[in-house]
Amino acid sequence: MVINVNVSWLKSSKDNKSFNIFKGFGMDVFEIDDLEKTDEKIKELINRNYSTIVLSNELAGFSEDIIKKYNKLKSINIIIAPSKKE
Repeated sequence: MVINVNVSWLKSSKDNKSFNIFKGFGMDVFEIDDLEKTDEKIKELINRNYSTIVLSNELAGFSEDIIKKYNKLKSINIIIAPSKKE
């Protein structure tokens, strides 16, 4: 049995430290300029079949849907990681 898990990392475009190792390995790290659009980007990633989305703590504060919507879905994993400070 093969389980296909698509993972993405999501951070602010001003965050120059978080998730760099994943970006260096060629993994999908997305940056957001307008933090108020965090929920829109999460929805886009889910529509693109990403089942696991790791986002910085900074972005988590801008999402209303993490708790209301995605926390209850077993098919979507939202992981909040602390942002690295400069």
